[in-house]
Amino acid sequence: MTNLENKIDFAVVVSVKNANPNGDPLNGNRPRENYDGCGEISDVCLKRKIRNRMQDMEQPVFVKSDDRSDDGFKSLRERADACKPLADAIKKKDVEKAKEIACGEWLDVRSFGQLFAFKGDDASIGIRGPVSIHPAFSVDAVDVTALQITKSVNSVPGAKKASDTMGMKYRVDFGVYVFYGSINCQLAEKTGFSPEDAEIIRKSLTTLFENDCSSARPEGSMEVCKVFWWKHNSRSGQYSSAKVHRTLHVRPKTDTPKSSEDYEITVDPLEGLEPEIYEGA
Repeated sequence: MTNLENKIDFAVVVSVKNANPNGDPLNGNRPRENYDGCGEISDVCLKRKIRNRMQDMEQPVFVKSDDRSDDGFKSLRERADACKPLADAIKKKDVEKAKEIACGEWLDVRSFGQLFAFKGDDASIGIRGPVSIHPAFSVDAVDVTALQITKSVNSVPGAKKASDTMGMKYRVDFGVYVFYGSINCQLAEKTGFSPEDAEIIRKSLTTLFENDCSSARPEGSMEVCKVFWWKHNSRSGQYSSAKVHRTLHVRPKTDTPKSSEDYEITVDPLEGLEPEIYEGA
């Protein structure tokens, strides 16, 4: 594979309607909000969805959720030990060799990096990945609806009445979220991240919510509206990522927006750097 020679910045605009995009387990799984009342989706959640899309594209992934484990391994330790060259390198404390093997074996490792530090091992191997993802925040404050739910059937025999068991379910009525990211060429060279890998990341972003439906996120309730992809003409980039990200503006056209069409999405021009714009799939 060839080296990545062009820095890349990107931004993704997402709409949420009657869904819980990212529940907070410390707050009863209520949708995450910041102190301004704007909705939030953590960077960890976004990376999980990108990894899922990588799997759907039949790419090798190291960090798999339990419900998507397709290799029979129940832990990261088991998956790492099953790669004998990697296990031998870790045992010999050959850090550079272990990094090379892990990055060559799994796409998510050479994309996002990974820490290989398991109980009982003397070696601790940290890999910095070139792909960085920001948390997503909604453009406006979101309204969160709470629904009380009951069980219609007993979980175990002998229970008196199923409907006595109460619970809560939350949803964001509507919101448009934006998140940003970058791909660093210097770190890409160290992990072996290639232009072909960057294309997989781009495709993952445009199809982020494919095969992602659940009770909290019904099919069609979350949608990628647009992906902005800035490809610089050099390894270090013509502009800083912060300056590039600031060129994107998402503004409501009405006081009470109800759909993504109620927002105006514009990009300020930067000399010599035009974004490629992709519609969500």
